[in-house]
Amino acid sequence: MDWSAMFFQDAQGIVRTLIVGTLAYIVLVLFLRISGKRTLAKLNAFDLVVTVALGSTLSAILLQESIALAEGATALALLICAQYLVTYVSVRSNRFAEIVRSEPSLLAKDGQFCAAALTRERITRDEALSVVRAQGGRDIADVQLLVLESDGSISVRLNPD
Repeated sequence: MDWSAMFFQDAQGIVRTLIVGTLAYIVLVLFLRISGKRTLAKLNAFDLVVTVALGSTLSAILLQESIALAEGATALALLICAQYLVTYVSVRSNRFAEIVRSEPSLLAKDGQFCAAALTRERITRDEALSVVRAQGGRDIADVQLLVLESDGSISVRLNPD
C-alpha cells in the first residue's frame, strides 16, 4: 500500500484546488449578494436544504477534478435560481407556500405540554424542558408558550412573574 498517496498525490491537485476553490468561492459570494439575504435564511425546511446543497456543491467543485469551474458555477446558479423561484411563488400563492413551508407548532401553553403536538413533531418532554431551562425557566410551569418554529428552533415565552 502506498501510504504517501494518502497524504499527498501531486502539486497539480493542490494548485487546482487553490485556484478553482478561490474562484468558486468568489462566484458563490457574488451569486449570494445578487440573490439577496433570503437565499441563506433558514426560515423553513426548503431554505435549509438549499443552504446545505450550496455547501455540498461548493465542496464538490473544490475537490472533484471532473467538475469544471463553469459547471460548478452553473450548479450554484441553478440552486440559487430555484430558491428565488420557490420564494417568489410562495409569496404570491398561499397554497404553494403551504406545500413548501411548515407551520409553527404549539408544544406547550400556560404550563401544560401539548402531548399530541410533541408526539407529532417527535420532540421529547426532556428536549423541550432543556430549551426552557436554556431560556431561564425551571420547569414547564414557568412557560406561557413553547413553540416549534418553521425553521426547527423552539421559541419560549416565560410567564412574566
